[in-house]
Amino acid sequence: MLSDSFLKSFRVLLLPFSFIYWAVIFIRNWMYDKKILSSASFGLPVICIGNLSVGGTGKSPMVEYLLKHLKSQFQVATLSRGYMRKTTGYALADEQSTALEIGDEPMQFHLKFPEIPVAVGEERVAAIPQLLHDKPGIQVIILDDAFQHRAIKAGFNILLTDYNNVFTRDFYLPAGDLRDLKSGYKRADVIVVTKCPAGLSINEKNKIINEIKPLSHQQVFFTALEYGIPYHIISKKQTELSGKQVLLVSGIANPGALKKYLEAKTGYYEALMFPDHHIFSIDDWNEICKRYEKMNAGNKIILSTEKDAVRLSKFNYEIGDTPVYIIPVQHRFLFEEGGQFNNRITDFIREFK
Repeated sequence: MLSDSFLKSFRVLLLPFSFIYWAVIFIRNWMYDKKILSSASFGLPVICIGNLSVGGTGKSPMVEYLLKHLKSQFQVATLSRGYMRKTTGYALADEQSTALEIGDEPMQFHLKFPEIPVAVGEERVAAIPQLLHDKPGIQVIILDDAFQHRAIKAGFNILLTDYNNVFTRDFYLPAGDLRDLKSGYKRADVIVVTKCPAGLSINEKNKIINEIKPLSHQQVFFTALEYGIPYHIISKKQTELSGKQVLLVSGIANPGALKKYLEAKTGYYEALMFPDHHIFSIDDWNEICKRYEKMNAGNKIILSTEKDAVRLSKFNYEIGDTPVYIIPVQHRFLFEEGGQFNNRITDFIREFK
């Protein structure tokens, strides 16, 4: 396995390409700012969740957080691109939908919130009218991973940035992870620093806020990832991690927080990692089984994420009673500021004109 220092040294060699990338996105954003390229607005509250970088900042758990918060007050729907699906164009999730058809994250939303319309479409400007036609009662639309998609002007923008790689310290692709201009943070209404240590101090909080330099209308929040009790992928029976040896199987962009959690909870785990949004094959499942069998322990389980579960569930017959468990995750706002965040969202919706 390549060391982090080697990878960092290699990425430094890519700096010339980063300057070219920066120039391209600078020109693109300038054209939107000067209205040479147009942005469409819609006559209902549209909330955008996104980031400035590639990789996992916790967008899916934030979508779920908003759905839980809003579903009892408003008729809410989600719209995603449907990344890595095998179809194209607009689609509305139904009972026959699969992750291959709509993407793993939208499928996850659909399974967890079957009463909420979940749609996908690469061209969100065209997808929103179709969604409103299919579900005319919708009052709020949540756009997943659309901050850089400036063809739509959302009414409220939530920008996420990882505590371990705050956008102010990052650089542009391919030498860094930024896919949009750092100055793009000015378009956000709130900024959420995610994956923070649960014991983040007030001094560290203020240091990061000073580093970000929020505008007068912006508020910076901080969240930690909170993991729930693992449940079996088929039977849904729960189990505790304490005292178990774990084979972590996952294809998510940034599993660092989960690995740290397992180090603290289990004492021993192995990891079999796949690319982000990886579509598991039967060969992958066989490899997982071989790795699991090689683990020399009586009290052992296979553990994966909810995002991976929608791509592993097609092997339910093969899984049977094999101890494949799924660990849920959610955002927990630090410094008791969750209520302030919730109020910002509901106030925007209620005051929308």
